[in-house]
Amino acid sequence: MRDAKLCEIGEGSSQIQRIVIARELLEGHWL
Repeated sequence: MRDAKLCEIGEGSSQIQRIVIARELLEGHWL
């Protein structure tokens, strides 16, 4: 699930979205 979402975002908005997701992961929102 998570990987699929990362792929969609990678195709859509590239780096900025990845940074936002990385922050959410670090904050533990996805855990």
